[in-house]
Amino acid sequence: MGNRSIEFAEREFYHIYNRGVEKRTIYLDERDHERFLELLYAANTVKPTDLRSISRVHESVYEWDRGESLVAIGAYCLMPNHFHLLLTPLREGGVSAFMNKLCTSYSMYFNRRYERTGALFEGKFKAKHADSDEYLKYLFAYIHLNPVKLLQSDWKERGIQDVEKAYEFVSQFRYSSLRDFQHKFRPEQAILETTPFPMYFESAAAEKAELVEWLSYADDGAK
Repeated sequence: MGNRSIEFAEREFYHIYNRGVEKRTIYLDERDHERFLELLYAANTVKPTDLRSISRVHESVYEWDRGESLVAIGAYCLMPNHFHLLLTPLREGGVSAFMNKLCTSYSMYFNRRYERTGALFEGKFKAKHADSDEYLKYLFAYIHLNPVKLLQSDWKERGIQDVEKAYEFVSQFRYSSLRDFQHKFRPEQAILETTPFPMYFESAAAEKAELVEWLSYADDGAK
């Protein structure tokens, strides 16, 4: 379980995650996913964030010069009822400030759009310190492989039935940062700021090999 009593420190890495209250779905359509992705970029700044004002000036939110970032995001994945982020703070209080802006802005958007009230997320966000190089590298795979459960919900019990198919599925999944590690250009690349993170994968082929190895391990482990 994540521990919110930890103190966030610069040059340290953290797995941040949270899910919908009562495990409810928090992204109901493509627009909801797009809004959350836009906020991953636009809320990550010391400046006030107003997507309406940004959209009036820029064709894409990702074209906005947000100035100084609060955190550097190394990887992310949006699942139907939860999200995963891998990040490091760039200033004191950066993680909490960013997560407050992100979750508050998205909750306000979601409640307004669907005419609901009350909390959207299950309490405070969860955080776990990536306190070893081995664990940090594992998190890149864990976050990017999360969508496998959408393809095969029983993969933990039965193992991956088709490793190549599973890789293709996560590779094409639009709402994670895996495509950016595959060097496929898209505006959402602006969300990531990977410079502070170790370079574990020198190429898209190296990233694929790592993920296929994890998928194959999951397949063997269930037999």
